[in-house]
Amino acid sequence: MSETTTLDVTGWTCPAPLRDRPRVVMGHGGGGALSAELVQHLFAPAFGGEVLAQMDDAAAVTLGGARLAFSTDSYVVRPLFFPGGDIGDLAVNGTVNDLAMAGARAAYLSCGFILEEGVEMSVVARVARSMGAAARAAGVEIATGDTKVVETGHGDGIYVNTAGIGLIPDGVDLRAQRVVPGDVVIVSGEIGLHGVAIMSVREGLEFGVDIESDCAALGGLVEAMLAVTSDLHVLRDPTRGGVAAALNEIAAASGTGVVLQEGKVPIPDPVANACAILGLDPLYVANEGKLVAFVPREHADAVLDAMRAHPLGRRAAVIGEAVESHPGLVVARTGLGGTRVVDLPLGEQLPRIC
Repeated sequence: MSETTTLDVTGWTCPAPLRDRPRVVMGHGGGGALSAELVQHLFAPAFGGEVLAQMDDAAAVTLGGARLAFSTDSYVVRPLFFPGGDIGDLAVNGTVNDLAMAGARAAYLSCGFILEEGVEMSVVARVARSMGAAARAAGVEIATGDTKVVETGHGDGIYVNTAGIGLIPDGVDLRAQRVVPGDVVIVSGEIGLHGVAIMSVREGLEFGVDIESDCAALGGLVEAMLAVTSDLHVLRDPTRGGVAAALNEIAAASGTGVVLQEGKVPIPDPVANACAILGLDPLYVANEGKLVAFVPREHADAVLDAMRAHPLGRRAAVIGEAVESHPGLVVARTGLGGTRVVDLPLGEQLPRIC
């Protein structure tokens, strides 16, 4: 027998997601555990870099003495048009919101269209007009862009990519790593509307009432919160994976636990009823016009008042707190007095949500 060779594995990195999947599955784009593994174990080792290691929705960078937030996102929602919005305003608001979660006011966006051969020009024009209107409403300029066309059958009508930059005000430092035990968790309003609105039109479901997406630009709401105090610890827009994914990501990055008061989470009746019928948990349903904030306890009441005074925060509510126990874990206290673990979803309950 040959001699046993000792391998030095200290510098090894895993070149693929930890789960044994030789091919990409829909869950890799769902904002849950599969997405996190794809980013952390494939893309991050390949790209490297200290800025990427922040793993926030928008990167905070310093350039020429200015602190900038920089973000990009791609939109593949199906259908293109849904109650309360469409892929156009979703693409603008989504990137504006990613910048807002870094405390930045969006200044400029880029726009990339990938069009499928055969899509009607009237549909493209409708999406473009929607993007322009959303940009003007958010106070941001679409400054550059690109267009590509793929063959019939190789797309889904229209895909859109937007990237954006904005200035971060002095004194603002929004990172999950700043969360400490005692921080108050606030959500800006009723959750689950976007996901259920998409589901209703995609699957042809009727729930007895009209449900519209909450798609909106959150820059103004964030400015109202920062006017109270710049000492907010972290903001996150709970899109793919919903509130559950956002809280889990923050808990893991900060090394704190999160206790969620389930009965205090604002869930509108149509969303609760739809989820009950379909066996879904509203905490995991996507939102496109809400944020979750971790706020120092001494500022929580004033920040909550400022949020409720803003049109996009009227239903804001305190839903929990950061705790020292069970670090990295989110638990919910139920109405029956028990507790349950709110884990990071594997993929997403409903794919192609944004």
